[in-house]
Amino acid sequence: MNWQEKALALLERTLKPIPQELNEMDWKGGLSNDKERLAQHISAFSNLSGGGTLVFGIHNDATFAELMQAEIEKTVTRLDNIAQNRMSMPIQIEHAVLEYEGHPLLFVHIPEAREKPVHLRGGDIYNCYIRSAGHTVKAARQFVRRLVAESEGVTYEERSAKSGLTPDEVLRLLDYHKAFELLGRQVPSTSEAVLSFMEELGICSKEIVGYMITHLGAVLFAHSLAEFDNMQARAVIVRRYVGNNNRQLLWEQKGVMGYAVGLEGLISFVMKNTGSEKIDGAVRELVPTYPRVAIREFIANALVHQDFDVKGMPITIEIYGNRLTITNPGYSLNDVNRLIDLPPHSRNEKMAQLMLQLGLCERRGSGVDRAVEAMEKMLLPAYKAESGSNFTRVTLYPLKPLAEMTKEERVEACYQHCCLTYTDNATMNNQSVRERFGLNKNQSTIASHIIADTVAKGLIKSSNPDSDSRKFVSYVPFYA
Repeated sequence: MNWQEKALALLERTLKPIPQELNEMDWKGGLSNDKERLAQHISAFSNLSGGGTLVFGIHNDATFAELMQAEIEKTVTRLDNIAQNRMSMPIQIEHAVLEYEGHPLLFVHIPEAREKPVHLRGGDIYNCYIRSAGHTVKAARQFVRRLVAESEGVTYEERSAKSGLTPDEVLRLLDYHKAFELLGRQVPSTSEAVLSFMEELGICSKEIVGYMITHLGAVLFAHSLAEFDNMQARAVIVRRYVGNNNRQLLWEQKGVMGYAVGLEGLISFVMKNTGSEKIDGAVRELVPTYPRVAIREFIANALVHQDFDVKGMPITIEIYGNRLTITNPGYSLNDVNRLIDLPPHSRNEKMAQLMLQLGLCERRGSGVDRAVEAMEKMLLPAYKAESGSNFTRVTLYPLKPLAEMTKEERVEACYQHCCLTYTDNATMNNQSVRERFGLNKNQSTIASHIIADTVAKGLIKSSNPDSDSRKFVSYVPFYA
């Protein structure tokens, strides 16, 4: 698929079902006289993984504008001039006039730069821009430093968390026993063999003088994150509030250990503090409010997909009377409406791979489909995912009778159910929707109304639009 085909497919995603500009694409009704702003867009797309595309001929309200040939030529000339002469390095842009639903549009593709950051000429490297939540914004200083490090080929995981260490200090600071336990291997009899294997995992490395523990090693295997400079800020915080808002804090618990060491304990802690006790005679039983697999998957996702360059924002799990939220630093790299089906796009690839190897992630996927499946079995409402300029948040809700669900909650649950069936290579129908909401055969009309509302929202569509049969109609997500 060439860039033009990708751009048309991306445009379809930005316009339907709900118009929204994405990081990879920005609409323009026409050519702006603000050359500075155009340069900022070129900088932002050059710094974006995979680059991005400006589309001329679409207003901000997603209506189409008429483009004249003279305006197209003027736009291409101006953008090419800016890309060649106003950036810190020449950027080779490409353009094409393509038709979309009968409307000719000008697509200008700005490729990802090999060396980053790309900034505006005449300023320093901090005069650069990025795409965030579908907008072009000035890059924070920590993001610029990250671009520089990535350009030099050194990721956050590979950077030093503590250096100049003796072998004994490395073994004291890291819970290497946990690493071998998770991998199902026996701990070697010599420290040299232990350190050699830890080097293979990328959690430490031998230097000219002593050993270095990488960020990857510290964040996953530290006995205490506080032993490493700036790593205590990576500890997960769990908060419990009184009622349904955050005005009255009941308690706060801050994590101490690395993620691999403490993940199972963290999951059990959250399960205990969100569940309720059932007493049967002398036996106390914990009745979970949320499925353990959902808690595990969403916490693991928050750990893997966090942006370590966002300062002052730890991963936070907040327990309210009517919901549970899991927030991680960094905007979502995937469309939050497509978390069930899209393959994961991780900021921290080495960490994702090692957590998979350790069995902390179920498979090379987001795991959201497994979470949704478990939530459906408990008849819980749909999860809610949202992403801002520097955060991603997932909210889970406890059991709620269908009669108490809002129309929006029913529609979202139906859409997520349709996405789940589609990933299973199946289609959604009235029967599966009844099962999703715990309805019986006599309540098929209720299921039909929920399906109709979801179709009207543009989130699902008939799997066979040419069929006249209404009895056996089935549905797939809008993106199918």
